[in-house]
Amino acid sequence: MNDNCVLHECSVALLLIDVINDLEFEEGEKLLEYAIPMAGNIARLKFEAKKRGVPCLYVNDNFGQWQSDFKHLVTRCVRSGVSGAPIARELAPHHDDYFVLKPRHSGFFQTPLDLLLQSLNTKKLILCGLTTDSCVLFTANDGYLRGFEILVPADCCAAVAKRRHTDALAQMRRTLKADTTSSIEIDFEQLLQEKNNKRPA
Repeated sequence: MNDNCVLHECSVALLLIDVINDLEFEEGEKLLEYAIPMAGNIARLKFEAKKRGVPCLYVNDNFGQWQSDFKHLVTRCVRSGVSGAPIARELAPHHDDYFVLKPRHSGFFQTPLDLLLQSLNTKKLILCGLTTDSCVLFTANDGYLRGFEILVPADCCAAVAKRRHTDALAQMRRTLKADTTSSIEIDFEQLLQEKNNKRPA
């Protein structure tokens, strides 16, 4: 661990899933329509989280670039002319944020995410980002199976169609006991005080 390493210890963690994204793919333009307002909501939620010492983890697709790093992805996605640049710029990471690159849909699959969350002593996950019915859903599912309490604020994630977004949220409420109320309803002070015994030691 070097001198610049920042390690929190907190029962709550905010996961930003695939928000550093060029959106240069089929249906990317449709997704952008929903992702832009989402980004503003995530930015406000992240601001509130950081004020209370809640760690923020970027869990991002590596886009098949096995030799790339997260800084490279950020640089690429904030360039002018890139479809996802407005979102990447608004949600650019800070020096004390964490990042995990994932090869597949779930942030837990073949990544060190679970180990990092154990090191942070995290029990509750607030999941945000893209897309509700894919990477957010898969990451929430794997987090639930590992004993985490799951929160997915409905206004902080997006899909290419509203129905796909709402159906995925309903599935997470039903099968993962996820809290999907809006971000303005999240009370960090209460979350940090609540006891949670779901996560195994």
